[in-house]
Amino acid sequence: MFAEFSSGYYLGRLYVEPFGGDRAAIRRDQHEQINEQLYASGEGIERLDSPLVMKIGNRHVAVSGEEGVPEGTLALPEDLLEDTDIRNPPKLKEVLLAKAERADQLLQYQAELPGVGT
Repeated sequence: MFAEFSSGYYLGRLYVEPFGGDRAAIRRDQHEQINEQLYASGEGIERLDSPLVMKIGNRHVAVSGEEGVPEGTLALPEDLLEDTDIRNPPKLKEVLLAKAERADQLLQYQAELPGVGT
């Protein structure tokens, strides 16, 4: 689903569509699989529900796993969807997935300055 892109990101393609939730989401089993493959260190017991950080357009979003989201889909709340160039969703878009170290930086930044970035 995602391929090496740069030192900080993987590149993938997902359908982007509106979502009635309050945060960005992908299908729960895909979320756990991506967490295990790309974020886990392989040492000890690790959480597989940590947020993924994806960049769509110019905005980073923390992405959780949710039941009911179609496979291969990034579901965005209406306010986040409005910040993209998507006018007739669903639309297949290139999405950047932050690598573990970069995701940690972005989530820490968001915790320190809520409402900015992710």
